[in-house]
Amino acid sequence: MPLIAILAGDGIGPEVTAEARRVLDTLGLDLTYEEGLVGGAAFKAAGHPLPTETLDLARRADAILFGAVGDPDCDALERQFRPEQAILGLRKALGLFANLRPAKLFAGLEDASALRPEIARSIDMVIVRELTGDVYFGVKGIRTTADGLREGHDEMRYDEAEIARIARVGFETARTRKGKLLSVDKANVLETSQLWRDVVIEVSADYPDVELSHMYVDNAAMQMVRNPGQFDVIVTGNLFGDILSDEASMCAGSIGMLPSAALNDSNKGMYEPIHGSAPDIAGQGKANPCAAILSAAMMLRHSLDLPDAADRIEAAVAAAILGGARTPDLGGTLTTREMGDAVLANLA
Repeated sequence: MPLIAILAGDGIGPEVTAEARRVLDTLGLDLTYEEGLVGGAAFKAAGHPLPTETLDLARRADAILFGAVGDPDCDALERQFRPEQAILGLRKALGLFANLRPAKLFAGLEDASALRPEIARSIDMVIVRELTGDVYFGVKGIRTTADGLREGHDEMRYDEAEIARIARVGFETARTRKGKLLSVDKANVLETSQLWRDVVIEVSADYPDVELSHMYVDNAAMQMVRNPGQFDVIVTGNLFGDILSDEASMCAGSIGMLPSAALNDSNKGMYEPIHGSAPDIAGQGKANPCAAILSAAMMLRHSLDLPDAADRIEAAVAAAILGGARTPDLGGTLTTREMGDAVLANLA
């Protein structure tokens, strides 16, 4: 019986994960659940954003359903105690190196996109983002120069094994879709990106059936709003992937619609909506639970090998949206619970 660790976290995290749990329960799957504290809630209760008990639970679980972390009360803490360190800690401890972020415009949300409807309709891509390297994990700090000035420094780094590993995930993902892989880098300026491009090209020899192309990140950001339909699968580093996936979310209507999966070598994963904790609307029933619900579907597909159940959830979300179900971020008035009800009604 698979064990699911539910780490709801801060802000709207508990609200949206509760709806995802309701959807999973309705499917009648043989799953067990155990909850753990994480983020600001964990710091306030246990003095650390990722307590030992929570990390142990995450290691024991077959998959993790994650809400969100971030609490304004914790903004002044030393960096190692801030809520966001919980995510970095889980990624590192569990080896969650591959982030899959699908971005697709659901029929009916054309007017919610920041793009013209005729352009927005073409959006259907997956961003494969490397999660355990780059500037987020490189040497960083504040130092004093010879002139007595404070200077911040963050090291961007990847070794060839890390690049090859995420490149293979990109190629394998492209094989399940249209067979097109775009590698995004900044090889004209950064040595790290030059190595990235070289290694991706080397790995491509094992995937002659996948069409590989390259694009600088600044051009990719522009092309995503100009012609998003050209993209199928994008593979890129941690920093660039973070930025591009958030851009893709607004092209697809709302950040409240985009799920994600963070996987390790054995497909154990942490599944979470890409939105943050949104403390300004926490507890008000305004949060869109669709990204969390779709993250649960990704969990069933990638970690629990239940693709039919995942298809049912995704179809139910699509039907609810097409039927006019809208939370405030989509221009509607439904509460978080009511949006969950709309998905459940289409799941029957």
